[in-house]
Amino acid sequence: MNLSGPERFLRALAEWPAALLVVAEIAVLSAGVVSRYVLQDPLTWSDELASVLFLWLAMLGAVVAMQRGEHMRLTVFVAKLSPDKRLFVEALVACLTVVFCAVLMWPAWEHMDEQWVILTPALEIPDALRVAAVLVGLGLMLLQSLLQVWRLGAGRQLVSAVVVLLVLVGLLWWARPFLSNWGHGNLLLFFVAMVGVCVVMGLPIAYAFGLSTVSYLLFSTSTPLTIVVSRIDEGMSHLILLSVPLFVFLGAFIAVTGLAKAMVDFLAALIGHLRGGLQYVLLAAMYLVSGISGSKAADMAAVAPALFPEMKQRGAHPGRLVALLAASGAMSETIPPSLVLITIGAVTGVSISALFVGGLLPALVGLLALCGVVFWQARGSDEVPVVRAPAKLVWRSLVMALPALALPFVIRSAVVEGVATATEVSTIGILYTLVVGLVVYRQLDWRRMAPMLVETAALSGAILLIIGCATAMAWALTQSGFSRDLVALMTQVPGGATGFMVVSLLVFVVLGSVLEGIPAIVLFGPLLFPVARALGIHEVHYAMVVVFAMGLGLFAPPVGVGFYAACAIGKVDPDQALGRIWPYLGALLLALLVIAFVPWVSIGFL
Repeated sequence: MNLSGPERFLRALAEWPAALLVVAEIAVLSAGVVSRYVLQDPLTWSDELASVLFLWLAMLGAVVAMQRGEHMRLTVFVAKLSPDKRLFVEALVACLTVVFCAVLMWPAWEHMDEQWVILTPALEIPDALRVAAVLVGLGLMLLQSLLQVWRLGAGRQLVSAVVVLLVLVGLLWWARPFLSNWGHGNLLLFFVAMVGVCVVMGLPIAYAFGLSTVSYLLFSTSTPLTIVVSRIDEGMSHLILLSVPLFVFLGAFIAVTGLAKAMVDFLAALIGHLRGGLQYVLLAAMYLVSGISGSKAADMAAVAPALFPEMKQRGAHPGRLVALLAASGAMSETIPPSLVLITIGAVTGVSISALFVGGLLPALVGLLALCGVVFWQARGSDEVPVVRAPAKLVWRSLVMALPALALPFVIRSAVVEGVATATEVSTIGILYTLVVGLVVYRQLDWRRMAPMLVETAALSGAILLIIGCATAMAWALTQSGFSRDLVALMTQVPGGATGFMVVSLLVFVVLGSVLEGIPAIVLFGPLLFPVARALGIHEVHYAMVVVFAMGLGLFAPPVGVGFYAACAIGKVDPDQALGRIWPYLGALLLALLVIAFVPWVSIGFL
């Protein structure tokens, strides 16, 4: 896309500071880790400074994600529209983004003004310097969305979109007296109908959540909108979430330093000669590297390019390869340090270390289920036979891979054993990868660092803005009394704990396909986890069921966006993979039922 002068300026204004903030976060947290574990003299200000920089990184990252079109959104329905109708929907989405950012500008200013009198404990600086990030981020997103509207031009579709938007706002304003007394009917209008329509139109999920919350408060209550900004701030500023950009960066870093390739090469030498051997290698590699990056797309992109060319040469059908890649993404959703698990810990209070312990066996059950399908299909395949690698080559590749293979175990065991927090472990992982990449593999291309930092900021911003807006939406749902009513309803589901588990399976498969894991967890985790506890379901067991179910939905066509990401990475038309993914998803469904009704799989090692 050819960018105009203002667009290039706005990109530079967001991308470079965001990239530098990623570096600053890594440097500050690394200094804290070294000071604590090496010098035995903890820095009292490192976490506080990191949290100040973190909100700036999150908001500028959200701006970069908007500029690059990388916010999480559903496009499958819009893509089926005629060009004329699609342009109208795109114009309406751009206008809605303008409205969302513009409406929150003044509340963001008020929130910043209120924080001037509050000083941070260690640095003793006004907290307003931190929350100013929300105002600046909204301002830059407003400018970017206005540029997007300007790019559309004053065509018939844009005029129609503006008219439709003005009519809708007018109707809601006129209906305010009725809406203020409508009770839970407002929830159906704003949090079901409005969110659903916005998501189907392709409005990024974060803005759909935020716009529905703003509309609910504005048209049916007298609550000031500063509460929305403060809840977005609260949702994005949780200390546990400091690990999000670090794990995202780490996932990209293991690819450019050669660690991911070393793992794959060893697995290929060990079992690549078996019939269907490289399919097993793909599954094992995804089990090892998944969870580190925080992005399923990044996990798949680290593994697929190293295996697909050889797999195709052996006669594997491209559609089947992509189907297996998508299924492996669903299988590995519970593998720590999954950002979904970290989010569950942040919003529900469940122990992060317990979640990390509980996540390995459910993924192993899914892995074995997929291996069963691969074994069955490989029996009658015409795959080109491969000579078994000599033992010397296997040992040599193992020696080369040992530093890389150690990384996932170091990360997971450090958190599980309580040696370090998730944030500290992500920092340790980056430092470890840097040393190993420079000393052992020597594949680090410094020219790729700047784009990688920008991509880290964009993905982190997209994730964190969803968490912030979903936190505001969850607060509105709680204040409306919906959470109390939902708890009462779910406790009355026939069948007790079993019935509740079955309903949860169905609900989270659907939510996973539409919303993806993190926004669904932020919205419904605080509501449903207490119900599970009340029914005697262990919270870690319930977490594994929920995450695995959402993973299944995320990679299930025709809606699941993870399926289309796998197709894009494998450079295969979705139609070629659509008919071949169902045996894998069927196996994962059986694995999900085992996880749901055999609690030991999730809690046996706690």
